[in-house]
Amino acid sequence: MSGGACLSAELVAVLVAVTDGQPRVLTTRDGGALPSGPFQMMHRSLQAGLRAWVEAQTHHPLGYVEQLYTFADRDRTDVAEAAQAGADAGDAFTQAAVISISYLGLTREADGDRVDQVGWHDWYRYFPWEDRRTGEPAVVAEAILPGLTAWASRADDKAGAGRRRLRAALAFGLDGQAWNEEGVLQRYELLFEAGLVPEAVRRGVADATGSVPGDCMLHDHRRILATGIARLRAKIKYRPVVFELMPPEFTLLHLQQTVEALAGRALHKQNFRRLIEQQDLVEETGHLAVGTAGRPAKLFRFRGSVVQERSLGGSKLPLTRGG
Repeated sequence: MSGGACLSAELVAVLVAVTDGQPRVLTTRDGGALPSGPFQMMHRSLQAGLRAWVEAQTHHPLGYVEQLYTFADRDRTDVAEAAQAGADAGDAFTQAAVISISYLGLTREADGDRVDQVGWHDWYRYFPWEDRRTGEPAVVAEAILPGLTAWASRADDKAGAGRRRLRAALAFGLDGQAWNEEGVLQRYELLFEAGLVPEAVRRGVADATGSVPGDCMLHDHRRILATGIARLRAKIKYRPVVFELMPPEFTLLHLQQTVEALAGRALHKQNFRRLIEQQDLVEETGHLAVGTAGRPAKLFRFRGSVVQERSLGGSKLPLTRGG
């Protein structure tokens, strides 16, 4: 591509695994971007193009994937970032109006071929306010609340300030409001609008400070990652997709910790196990976990019907705060 502006499609992958009780995302550029690449005519489909780019960039084969969202905002790419992307890609990507077609993939982290600048990272390094497994993160009181309070005070009038305070309370569970783990994207976009994330500084948001901790990413990849986290948090409540992240055999504690890692919330142990049993999601393998402290735990596997019918609804996981 060269010359005047044209429309290009960027394929972006949010590839998720859970390792040692932590939700992980596969990244490029030393954690600064998600695997991505332009859709090209040689690709027989969008998903085929995505698989080709991810496997070429990361050497990690893709298993289960589903289309996530298409981002077509005109300001999604900074001029400086686009110039660098064009230089890296060796084409005139800089002159294109770019839309992002994103996909969510679930997998298990593996020690395969090492690729420079490619690696798995805890997704809470990008969204430290989203991990509430042990209570409200310190970043909320130390940076987010003061930042949003200052943002609300900059409203044009008292009514506008009140609306901003209410938005902040609803998004972050403040002033007695309930925390909704699915509101990942809304929280990130509110912080962007308030100028509290570095991406807002890059885009020239008025009075932006970028003062809230959390690693930023190239282009709008952190926004895409937020969308992927929100989708997965919603999906694990009504479809048994979590099995894509589990080994063939696992303990019920391992399963619970995986769900908690994704949801960012603690679950009530007895309620969780009761619901798993009621819905016939798993079955005993007859084996016991070895190498663990205390009494050996039973190993389970997902029932064959769950694996075969993963696209169907019916399973629901109890995302309630444990006592």
